[in-house]
Amino acid sequence: MICAWKVWRSGKEGVVRKETFDITGMTCSACSSRVYKAVAALEGVAEVTVNFLKNSMTADFDEALTSERKIASAVEKAGYSAAARSGKAKTTKTDVRPDAVLFKLREMKRRLAVSFLSTIPLFFIAMGPMIGLSLPDFLTGAENALAFAFTQFLLTIPVVFVNFNYYRMGFKTLASGSPNMDSLIAIGSGAAVVFSVSTVYKMSFAFGNGDAETALSLAGNLYFDSAAMILTLITLGKFFEARSRGKTSEAIVGLMDIAPQTATRLRDGKEEIIPREEVLVGDILVIKAGESVPVDGVLTEGSGFLDESAITGESLPLEKHPGDLITGATISKAGHFLMRTTHVGDDTTLAQIVRLVDEATSSKAPIARLADKISGVFVPVVIVIAAIAAAIWLLLGYDPEFALSIGISVLVISCPCALGLATPTAIMVGTGQGAANGILFKSAEAIETAQSVTTVVLDKTGTVTEGKPVVTDILPVDAGCEEELLSIAASLEKLSEHPLGAAVVREAEKRGTSFRSVADFTQIPGQGIAGTIDGVRFMAGNARILEAKSVLPIDDMRDEALASEGRTVLYCVREKKLIGCIAVADVIKKTSRQAVAALEGMGIDVIMLTGDNAETAAAVQRQAGVKHVLAEVLPQDKEREIRALQKRRKKIAMVGDGINDAPALARADVGIAIGAGTDIAVESADIVLMRNDLLDVVTAIQLSRAVMRTIRQNLFWAFFYNSVGIPVAAGVFYGIWGLTLNPMIAAAAMSLSSVSVVTNALKLRFFVTPCQAP
Repeated sequence: MICAWKVWRSGKEGVVRKETFDITGMTCSACSSRVYKAVAALEGVAEVTVNFLKNSMTADFDEALTSERKIASAVEKAGYSAAARSGKAKTTKTDVRPDAVLFKLREMKRRLAVSFLSTIPLFFIAMGPMIGLSLPDFLTGAENALAFAFTQFLLTIPVVFVNFNYYRMGFKTLASGSPNMDSLIAIGSGAAVVFSVSTVYKMSFAFGNGDAETALSLAGNLYFDSAAMILTLITLGKFFEARSRGKTSEAIVGLMDIAPQTATRLRDGKEEIIPREEVLVGDILVIKAGESVPVDGVLTEGSGFLDESAITGESLPLEKHPGDLITGATISKAGHFLMRTTHVGDDTTLAQIVRLVDEATSSKAPIARLADKISGVFVPVVIVIAAIAAAIWLLLGYDPEFALSIGISVLVISCPCALGLATPTAIMVGTGQGAANGILFKSAEAIETAQSVTTVVLDKTGTVTEGKPVVTDILPVDAGCEEELLSIAASLEKLSEHPLGAAVVREAEKRGTSFRSVADFTQIPGQGIAGTIDGVRFMAGNARILEAKSVLPIDDMRDEALASEGRTVLYCVREKKLIGCIAVADVIKKTSRQAVAALEGMGIDVIMLTGDNAETAAAVQRQAGVKHVLAEVLPQDKEREIRALQKRRKKIAMVGDGINDAPALARADVGIAIGAGTDIAVESADIVLMRNDLLDVVTAIQLSRAVMRTIRQNLFWAFFYNSVGIPVAAGVFYGIWGLTLNPMIAAAAMSLSSVSVVTNALKLRFFVTPCQAP
């Protein structure tokens, strides 16, 4: 609101531009909150989204008022670095950045190796005597107290050195007034090191005065092992966290790996292998069995069976013929064909999927706002709590070492990361899992809204039904004359332009029925068509044609029963005698009834919306098992019906094809476009289903519920962990049960909390909808 007002008040509105920035230096959600505040405060910035999980930021800004450089400068002043992705291809693997993740993991492994090589002997020296382990002679006794302390100091140096980034970033952000988790680690471990170094100096002074016993007693107040262990355990936790976070985008990385890096282009009759990036619109590509399709196009010659499971989730290969659309990243299972490219680069279906998923994972779910607000003030509050806790114990007469231990424990056990990771990890895994199954969530808000849907409104045509008429029954008067009847009807209908006639022609082509020559073809308005075949006059049409030609109906024809089932009956007449009828209907999809039952089993009301008459609607209602139907609703009135349902406090999901349902999809709380195929950019929809299967609506809602359940679990444990851990570390229960925490245990607990949140989110990778469960 503030940013939008700033743009308005200037009176110098320019072009609003959207840019994505890579952010470096963020280590917790407090960092992302600081970056957000720094950029949102700039004049001309309309909207900012910072994603800690992906180390990225998306900003919408007015180029007349601000620029990339000003935005990057604001981020740098906050203590971080920003680099615009201008010009970078959006569909490259660097968008998901597995290479960056691998580099980070390798760097962390190196740090861990050095840390453990120093921390293990350091821990042995510091804690060995307490657990009954004997140390070398040069480290025991009052005379060797200084060697005992100095050896610990030397072993601490490598750990501090390889993990010095905690101090660099921690104190940098602290100095800029925006402390983060690194600040807590830097202050906690730094205080332990400084206190221990000062103790070494005291030991030296004691030895200088010949007081070896004092020096030996001071050796028990060293915290080098705590500092090293804190840094090592935090880094170990960060390593596991980074590895787990890398897995959250595996679905998209795996999808991108399917697209081949090269293509075989046919030019001047010769085949040449070129990089995928060099393919141009209009190029002719050669696709052989076993190869992946590099880009989108149209099949021009040959045929093949394509496995589209990676794009649409469809398990069975589909046969493709000349004129059919071919989608990039699909795999040719059999056949050999040529295709003409229509979409390359960022315009391909794969690129659109990656872009949609990237936008969804970069967006914020409403439930995440509370966690973001808390994360923004979390670190300063923790620093204050640690200082107050240490001061209180000092005032109560406890020694400085105990007070220091309390302060350090409070600092290192506090974990803003768990709060910050609770939502984005689940959103990223959930959207990736959806994309792998042909379900595309356009935003995190769509996921949160979908899980609370109480009513699903289904458009009939193309959603519950197949969307195109097919022949369901062929009923000749004389038994055994099905082919004869179909041949006559198809021959006549081939010359008509009626969609029901097209269904008869398709049925004849499918069966291989022969077509006959038709002479004197005429159309009879309101009745049907007529023509002469082999010198005999035939007619085909509705019941009016029987009345007009005084044709007597057949009692046991079952035509009335078929009409009552919502089917359209086509009567065939030879001269003035009825020879049979063919029933045509827009049949329901095979999975529609199962999907409706599944939705109702989830406690969701299902309503079918259709412009058909009440009789046809009732027939489809019975077949699909829908309890409520609204018939004879014109396309322009669908939005009004959705609004009426919303006034009854219902949370509505509207499912349609995204074309004539656009107003209703936009009005609904969640708009779901079904059967989008390669046209996934349905602007009026919040969720896009690439397959034409109503069961995917069930899967989308079930997945959204699973994601939100995971987010609530993560937030609960993050709040619970911090609300319990901080008081325990501060010594609140010390006076009652003698309960407090060693800084090393606090560091381990902090690392575990972040890892547990990410691990819980990764369970979504194994999500299986009940409809698909074995």
